[in-house]
Amino acid sequence: MNMTTRLTWNDEKRLRKLFGNVSLSLLYKSSVHGSGVTDMVQHCSHQGSTITMIYLHHVIIGVFMLGNYPRLWERFEEPHYSFFFPFRSKDNITEMHTFPLNMAPQATDNQLTYYLSAEKVFCLCPHNKTLYLHENVIKSLGLFQRRAPDRYEYLECEVFRVEGVKANLSYMKRIMNVTQHRNRLLEELRAYKLYADWVSKVHILLLGPVGSGKSSFFNSVKSVFHGRVTRQAIVGSDITSITEQYRTYSVKDGISGKSLPFMLCDSMGLDETEGEGLCVDDIPPILKGSIPDRYQFNPHKPITPQHSDFIAFPSLKDGIHCVAYVLDINSINNLSSKMVAKFKQIHKEVLNCGMAHVVLLTKVKNYNEVLQDNFLNMKQSMTSQSQVRNVNNMLGIPIHNILMVENYASEFELDPVKDILILSALKQMLRAADDFLEDVPLEETGNLVPFCPS
Repeated sequence: MNMTTRLTWNDEKRLRKLFGNVSLSLLYKSSVHGSGVTDMVQHCSHQGSTITMIYLHHVIIGVFMLGNYPRLWERFEEPHYSFFFPFRSKDNITEMHTFPLNMAPQATDNQLTYYLSAEKVFCLCPHNKTLYLHENVIKSLGLFQRRAPDRYEYLECEVFRVEGVKANLSYMKRIMNVTQHRNRLLEELRAYKLYADWVSKVHILLLGPVGSGKSSFFNSVKSVFHGRVTRQAIVGSDITSITEQYRTYSVKDGISGKSLPFMLCDSMGLDETEGEGLCVDDIPPILKGSIPDRYQFNPHKPITPQHSDFIAFPSLKDGIHCVAYVLDINSINNLSSKMVAKFKQIHKEVLNCGMAHVVLLTKVKNYNEVLQDNFLNMKQSMTSQSQVRNVNNMLGIPIHNILMVENYASEFELDPVKDILILSALKQMLRAADDFLEDVPLEETGNLVPFCPS
């Protein structure tokens, strides 16, 4: 019998991604198989891990069960991990809160019930299409702003077998924690407010060798906030720089959302060969804000005050507030002495401005292993720490300001672990910019005052 889920194609795709790129097979649909617990059990018991989707009028409640659906009156003696979650989307970004339980439901003739310390917290009654939720569940899932009833009439109930999920409790808890931590970071960055009211947006300059991932980082940041992989900035693998213009990119919260209070500034790639790549003499004008958006770089001739595009008296809001040196983590040990010397020369200019700076290490292939279980700190016992120490020794930048990401390159779907690293790096850059702005002398905060030494 062919069945069609009520989930949209995009919703089903997000649900599969949420559980680690799993496959879903529709086992039961109440409008097709009958509205009774017996009907559910007949089609769902002993099918492995499942997701039950309950369609209310304004939200979908999901129930993930690690392990088999129970038979009628069956009791599981061992712990049986399950959790409830609301499934809804906003600008293509799934919001996720969960209510976990370390036990299996009980199936009787009329209802499927979860208990916590002998208290009923969830009860599905298919015969009359009602759902009971304890007030603690409602609060944890963030379902309603006002006081809500504990019983809801639902439209449809569907049960999916989850294929390809690891039957491992710690793995499933980590997947859920990843999603929730990613959402917390998104909420923090959406709510970010600049330290200084005389600056409308934080400007973050991305500097690095050709092919290090500068443009890809902007694309990755934009992808996370849009909820889908996007590729606005042109990227490539040529040995010469793909980016030849100075570009300032703003990021919106969602495709049609508000513009966020930061901009990522992309530059021509650095090259060790004289007359190739970004000219070091262009760095001070970039830092000051004297170079406009879409300025065409000339590796042989840096911009001067006589140039028609030169902004003679930029204000603090026009300049750079944080510099991010972008390096391919796999190429650090192979940087030539000329490239290292160029980095040191640039870093000297940045230090002369007293400007905030971080290092962004890209193309971290073991990114799933980078974060500790609490997702707050990077692991210290990993192979990439040798590259981190090399960068620390090369530029003297503190290790806590050396960040690691894996950009979106050829992928078509978002990965919540990648998102955490990308958002954490952006958060650290904004913090560094805030520290810089806090330290700017008051007499340099007005318009038409160059704030970086010539």
